[in-house]
Amino acid sequence: MSNKKTQSTEGAMVEYVTAMIGGQLFGLPISRVQDVFMPERVTRVPLASREISGVLNLRGRIVTVVDMRARLGLPRDEDGKTPMAVGVDLRGESYGLLIDQIGEVLRLPEDGKEDNPVNLDPRMAKLAGGVHRLDGQLMVVLDVDRVLELAPEMMAA
Repeated sequence: MSNKKTQSTEGAMVEYVTAMIGGQLFGLPISRVQDVFMPERVTRVPLASREISGVLNLRGRIVTVVDMRARLGLPRDEDGKTPMAVGVDLRGESYGLLIDQIGEVLRLPEDGKEDNPVNLDPRMAKLAGGVHRLDGQLMVVLDVDRVLELAPEMMAA
């Protein structure tokens, strides 16, 4: 019985879709992720904030594209690589979060999540719902609701 190391006695595991944004590892709870896609034909929205890249049509749904680098106060990515987008929903609206790179899905114990450390970059802290310490790396858990909190005023033209 003792060889079942994957099943921690405390139990609950949470799956995260990992993403790199500006060299930092982020995790999005898989329960919030609808899909991952390459954003194509993004249409700018007049008067939208810098954090909104625009809108696109994804399989018949209008998706608002949020530039996560801008949302985190990071400089634009100049390496010319095509960004990826993680599709999330909030109250029936579809959003695509622009990220630099998609990673793997990680299963982590729920009780391994810690509160935001005091030295976490404040721009990240306001969007983070805690952190997981991985081998030599900190994964910041993105709070999707907080990321999209400014959506109504972002869209107000």
